[in-house]
Amino acid sequence: MKIFLDTANIPSIKTFVDMGVLDGITTNPTLIAKENREFVELVTDILRLVQGPVNLEVVSQETEGMVREGHDLAALGPNVVVKCQMTGDGLKAVRRLHKDSIKTNVTLVFSPNQALLAAKAGADYVSPFIGRLDDAGHEGMKIIEEILQIYRHPVHVVQAAKLGAHVATMPADVLDKMVKHPLTEIGLKRFLEDWQKAGLRLPEGRSTVPKPKPLVQRA
Repeated sequence: MKIFLDTANIPSIKTFVDMGVLDGITTNPTLIAKENREFVELVTDILRLVQGPVNLEVVSQETEGMVREGHDLAALGPNVVVKCQMTGDGLKAVRRLHKDSIKTNVTLVFSPNQALLAAKAGADYVSPFIGRLDDAGHEGMKIIEEILQIYRHPVHVVQAAKLGAHVATMPADVLDKMVKHPLTEIGLKRFLEDWQKAGLRLPEGRSTVPKPKPLVQRA
């Protein structure tokens, strides 16, 4: 099992890099804000220390902004993984970034439904927040068990997936409910508030974002 450290603190990162036990880093707007440093300067230091995946999160909540920020973050280093929130816009951004060969991590995942949709969108990683599930009275590790069961089989909805069904057909409102979870909305609000309080900015203009190809309709 690989070990990623959830921090943006340079001394902590260096301690475990020197031990040889650290495989990667995950960050979020709250962790970045705690360090009271300019974003690019801090991330550059992290990338110098860590050879494995370094997860950096977008702060836009709309697809176009996420894609633009994702390209700018990816331009900071070849081992950057772009974190997008588990929302409808986030899944759209993941799909586009995946097509552009940028690795992604879908964060603020609180259900097997959400993890399943993230994988289908093309995410390389998903980040279930099991501690917050435990705090809310759920069994966090049970969610991990269910997600892993689903990921071992190419299937669609949780119960059908665990039974081994290959296709599930559902109305649009059911699929829309699979995307959402109340703890995702709470977590996103907290991240954005911490980011804004710290007055931080993501890098801009570090890459050229490919323009989406026009949709051609055939008569």
